[in-house]
Amino acid sequence: MECLSIVQFLENKSILVAGATGFLAKEKIMRVQPKVKKLYLLLRAEDSVSALHRFNTEVIGKDLFGVVKEKYGANLNSLILERITVLNGDITCDDLGLQESILEELFQEVDIIVNSAATTDFDERYDVALGINTYGPANVLNFSKKCRNLRVLLHVSTAYVCGEKEGLVLETPFNMGATLNGTRGLEIDNEKKIVNELLKKIRAESAPEKYIASTMKELGIQRANKYGWPNTYAFTKAMGEMLLGNLREETPLVIIRPTIITSTFQEPFPGWLEGVRNIDSFVVGYGKGKMSCFPGDPQSIVDLIPADMVVNAMIVSIVANADEPKQTIYHIGTSMSNPVHYRSLQNYGLRFFTERPWVDKNGKTVIVKKGKELGTMESVRRYMQIHYLIPLKMLSLVNTASCQYFQGTYLDINRKVQFLMRLVQLFRPYVFFKGVFDDMNTENLIRAAKENYGIIEYEMFNFDPKTIFWDDYFMYTHIAAVVKYGFRR
Repeated sequence: MECLSIVQFLENKSILVAGATGFLAKEKIMRVQPKVKKLYLLLRAEDSVSALHRFNTEVIGKDLFGVVKEKYGANLNSLILERITVLNGDITCDDLGLQESILEELFQEVDIIVNSAATTDFDERYDVALGINTYGPANVLNFSKKCRNLRVLLHVSTAYVCGEKEGLVLETPFNMGATLNGTRGLEIDNEKKIVNELLKKIRAESAPEKYIASTMKELGIQRANKYGWPNTYAFTKAMGEMLLGNLREETPLVIIRPTIITSTFQEPFPGWLEGVRNIDSFVVGYGKGKMSCFPGDPQSIVDLIPADMVVNAMIVSIVANADEPKQTIYHIGTSMSNPVHYRSLQNYGLRFFTERPWVDKNGKTVIVKKGKELGTMESVRRYMQIHYLIPLKMLSLVNTASCQYFQGTYLDINRKVQFLMRLVQLFRPYVFFKGVFDDMNTENLIRAAKENYGIIEYEMFNFDPKTIFWDDYFMYTHIAAVVKYGFRR
């Protein structure tokens, strides 16, 4: 770790950022170090004009950048023009799909590359996920090797590349072809071949796009399950890590593995959230009265980490690993040093929505009750059968016999059933997760940051999970953020 200020390290650096998660990192860098030489933002769009439009609406136009706007005021536009270059590119392509006119500048100027581009849908089309999550990182790595002054490449992965592993999950790399269930024969290029051959076959049959999409989704789940992963997302992210480790050579490489990312803890303000994803769907369903049960082991640890802590860890790890010709992996989570149990999340939800109930589009106050805990998948299936599927079948028969008289009631219950079943299907590996993420590398990074940079920058770039008081965070920050950004009347 270089013994100088983190803020000073960022001065006069040129940084290429790919991916939406990088927006928060970009905001942080602009806020703490306006003397960064250049921030290149890679956005996928039809052309340069569309990329610039995306930047203005999806980046600068968001309330995320409110603090930056307030800090620089009238000088913000000139700062953006001077320090930020928006690039129309695509990590699924060679040279990131960039025009030749900009490549030489990047190869000469870029010091740091941050790749947070990913598709995070658990059941994404396999062809799409393979292109972005698996081959995308390899393309970014190949690009980084052409950057003559590269100090470090940082790749954002996920802690759940471990699948449903129980016990202590270590901060260790994947070997090429490694699988979670011991099944042999995983070859990444062969996965691509399987995808291409199936696409060629069904397109030759003039299959509709909807059928092609569903076929690709099913293929992803099948291939993931074959080798021990629960979903396409974790599987393709794991293969992306394999390619990085195999192709790295002497490139300084940092892999950040965050757990379940939640709303910001402190910066740029508490409770900023980019839409509703992952386990927050349960908050939405419960708060709106769509859920009367909680699938998941109440004693399991749900590993959550605020988004700004992930960004701070990214920045500090960049400084710590600059010019180090090795691969370093960091778990960014809380299960080891500040765990929160699934039952606690249920209790926070009950308290919050009892104190601040949701009022629906009809002006009706939604009254929540303590949900029934379903601690095993068998209990989930039994509960769904008794409380939803059998009554729904009976209502369907009555509705048919009465000339659709109960159609409204049937559709309402059916929506609730489909909502809950999809949540269970997608989040089963996470709400029944039995693992704990080792964070020794991350703890060492926290300790070194405090020793080398002092208390001011330690707090400025705080990513110590032990500083989170969960009761305050959930009751006054996170659930309120989910309501603000995720609830629609």
